[in-house]
Amino acid sequence: MSKIVIDAREWSTSTGRYISSLVRYLEQIDQQQHDYCVLLKPGDMNAWEPNNPRFRKVACPYKEFSFGEQLGFKRQLDGLRPDLVHFGMVQQPVRYRGKTVTTMNDLTTTRFRNPAKNRLVFACKQVAYRWVNHRVARKTNAIITYSQFVKDDVVRFTEVSPAKITVIPLAAEPITAAAEPIQRLVGKQFVLYVGRPMPHKNLERLGEAFQLLRSQHPDLILALAGKKDANYQRLERHFQKHGFTNIVFTDFVGEGQLRWLYEHCAAYAFPSLSEGFGLPGLEAMLHGAPVVSSNATCLPEVYGEAAHYFDPLDRQAMADALNEVLTDKALRQKLVATGKQQAAKYSWQLTAKQTLEIYNKTLGG
Repeated sequence: MSKIVIDAREWSTSTGRYISSLVRYLEQIDQQQHDYCVLLKPGDMNAWEPNNPRFRKVACPYKEFSFGEQLGFKRQLDGLRPDLVHFGMVQQPVRYRGKTVTTMNDLTTTRFRNPAKNRLVFACKQVAYRWVNHRVARKTNAIITYSQFVKDDVVRFTEVSPAKITVIPLAAEPITAAAEPIQRLVGKQFVLYVGRPMPHKNLERLGEAFQLLRSQHPDLILALAGKKDANYQRLERHFQKHGFTNIVFTDFVGEGQLRWLYEHCAAYAFPSLSEGFGLPGLEAMLHGAPVVSSNATCLPEVYGEAAHYFDPLDRQAMADALNEVLTDKALRQKLVATGKQQAAKYSWQLTAKQTLEIYNKTLGG
């Protein structure tokens, strides 16, 4: 019987869907092989109650990219004496010496800055982040990526052997909460984006493409759904400065509101320049939204023939692709049907099963 520690400090973040879903499905499929200790930030301790007696939760107060992570977190891990630690992200104590599996989401942060942060401070953190990626890739026993694109990218960036990396995709699940309308959008035709407004998400170009699109669809609305943080506020000021209209910032949306947005949008737009998987687009497909997507990085790999693609650096191409989906009924119907088929190819249960196989292989090595 082995003891596995799972670093789930990202549980309640936008990227935490991976680790929270993985833990819940591991509970279902591993009833007798291993004991699990799931590390949560103190504020997330009430976010999950184990249903499997082999799973327990422990508070971990150490923030990502902090001295506490490098010192205190290492002491906590040493004290737990695990046979294996699964880090759900590259941020981890680099001097920890036990067996580890690391999920490397993507290398986006090594290439794009965060305009809401101090430029000099963020540049220094970016240098450190690049070093951590190199260091972790070499010292960890096994690496998981969500897509072949990211696997290849990690190999090029860190020069580790491809044999060390296993591609295990994510999955989308239907939202079970009752659909809850957003009143500002009821009865309106709108294009939807869900997620954070970081620079690599390319939302400034989406706004510019949308203004081109409005020459043919004057009543159309662009709905940007996500917590209105400093970057969303900066984006809103940018649009106002340039006189862009018909753009709605929803702020944070609950699960029922998100379901309603997916089910009622005229199209889901995903203009990103860099992704590790692109889960929101897959969720949109699952709920019947036609997806109009960037052709960058891993997105064609994940969406296959189920999305209508454009060059994310070309505003007119973005506007044209959206217009084609809005005006071509046959294309819309095809995207809705193939989108549901594509989303059904992915399974959290399979993700958990393949991850458990990595645990067993690493423990046996």
